[in-house]
Amino acid sequence: MKRPEKEAVVAQLTDEFRSADAIYLTEYRGLTVPQISDLREKLGRDTSYTVAKNTLARIAAKEAGIEGLDEILSGPTAITFVHGDFIEAAKVIRDFANDNKALVIKGGFADGTVYDAEGAKQLADLKSRPQLLAEFAGDIKATMSKAAYLFNALPTKAVRTIDALREKQEKAA
Repeated sequence: MKRPEKEAVVAQLTDEFRSADAIYLTEYRGLTVPQISDLREKLGRDTSYTVAKNTLARIAAKEAGIEGLDEILSGPTAITFVHGDFIEAAKVIRDFANDNKALVIKGGFADGTVYDAEGAKQLADLKSRPQLLAEFAGDIKATMSKAAYLFNALPTKAVRTIDALREKQEKAA
């Protein structure tokens, strides 16, 4: 590859590193082209699964301000650039790696933190944004129901107390 081509690749990778919400690094050795195509399809439109030279990827990562990927960028490495919900992408990669032993998760980068292989796998165990929002909505609904019950209970209790006092006065009279 000639120098101008390398510079173009580094510029493109740098843009990808800067714009990605998360990055997952995998070893793809042993996967067939149909398997890689299947992985790309499962990852969806918000991600790109790219194979690049490690040296160029290291340079691009440093230019994008990401430090700590040097040890992970060794051997055959494919880079998954995730735009959007990176937990879902982590789950797809984890599940695909479980089904296809040739895919090895090497590490990742999300929210300003570099993760080793184990850390990248643990990201997949987190709840996704839609799941967290659904739980949050359920908690708010439950809290509102409790509040409505309490607001309704106070006047009801007051009416019962007044009624009991009235009955007591009627019996005393």
